[in-house]
Amino acid sequence: MQHVDIGIVGGGIVGLTLAAALKDSSLSVGVIDKHPLSTASGDKATSRVSAINQANITALQNLNVWPHVQPNRANPYVAMHVWDKDSFGDIHFHCHEMGSDTLGVIVENQALVNALAHTVEKQNNVQVFETSIERVLSGPNQNMVMFDNSDVLSCRLLIGADGANSFVRQQAGFPITFKDYEHTAIVANIKTEMSHESVARQAFTPTGPLALLPMSEPNICSIVWSQSPDKANELMAMDDTAFCHALAAVSNSILGTVELETKRSAFPLTMRYAREWAKDGIALVGDAAHTIHPLAGQGANLGMQDALELAELLQTLSSEGSDIGLHKNLRPYERSRKTEAMKMIAAMDGFKLLFDGNDPIKKLIRGIGLAATDKVSVIKQAFVSHAMGL
Repeated sequence: MQHVDIGIVGGGIVGLTLAAALKDSSLSVGVIDKHPLSTASGDKATSRVSAINQANITALQNLNVWPHVQPNRANPYVAMHVWDKDSFGDIHFHCHEMGSDTLGVIVENQALVNALAHTVEKQNNVQVFETSIERVLSGPNQNMVMFDNSDVLSCRLLIGADGANSFVRQQAGFPITFKDYEHTAIVANIKTEMSHESVARQAFTPTGPLALLPMSEPNICSIVWSQSPDKANELMAMDDTAFCHALAAVSNSILGTVELETKRSAFPLTMRYAREWAKDGIALVGDAAHTIHPLAGQGANLGMQDALELAELLQTLSSEGSDIGLHKNLRPYERSRKTEAMKMIAAMDGFKLLFDGNDPIKKLIRGIGLAATDKVSVIKQAFVSHAMGL
């Protein structure tokens, strides 16, 4: 049997951000994942990316993680262009309006994980356990984590950073609220005729939004095309040429003709919200606690903020000599982050409701709203500031 103060289940972006943020604490940390933390990059960019906002980039710079992100796997975007395909609504944001050089960075998920792993694996207070968990036994003062190789790890606080189908959440018996967004997201990388010019673009259509996210190569974009399940099935059944024609049509050929760089993948979108995020000895972060619609690209940012806030609280508790596993001591984190998650879930629900369908009243509201936001600098700056995580 081995012992650590904190066991983090999940070696993804959120779990490793939490481990990295605990680097200066006296707390011992175990990171548990059945897969190796790092994966060598291939020749081509992968299509699973995140739009990391400025607030989280600053945090990663402070943790000395950001310098280890491969430059050719991340691309700062300087502007955003959002439009409603079926109305006059159209809005542009530029980083210069906020006195900044960028709005954020589009980064391949694995590249960010690799950079975090590089940092975490050098920390003296971290051990990595590359194994699967069979079960968790929770006692009054310790959790016993039983691995599939018969080893046992005890920890005072077990943290579930293990994604939407969290094993830790299930073991803890935390109930969840969930809702089918009635959207399927199609993800791929495309090659465009014209340069994306480091502009993130999003088109709203009656059957769902299309995001064009600029990668480090000037003619490569990652797409997230969220559509009704029937429409998504139709698009996935098309051959590559027909799919690219449909994609160009929906995007008003804003970047000219397109062709696929990677295979398409599709996955259903579901809102999940854990009704409890903590109890004695256990806490949740990231997708284990909440999943939201990707239309605003805020899922990873929300999870990283969970991790950073929890790390700050744990360091404070440790320095005060307080029990890091006591639920009442974890309540400030739970209250704060549940509130932020609910705000984001409500905002995504509102966006989806407003931009879904062909209702002429909603079209008018969308058009007026986008046009007004584009013209009124105070409102526009508020939107940009929120997108940047400021």
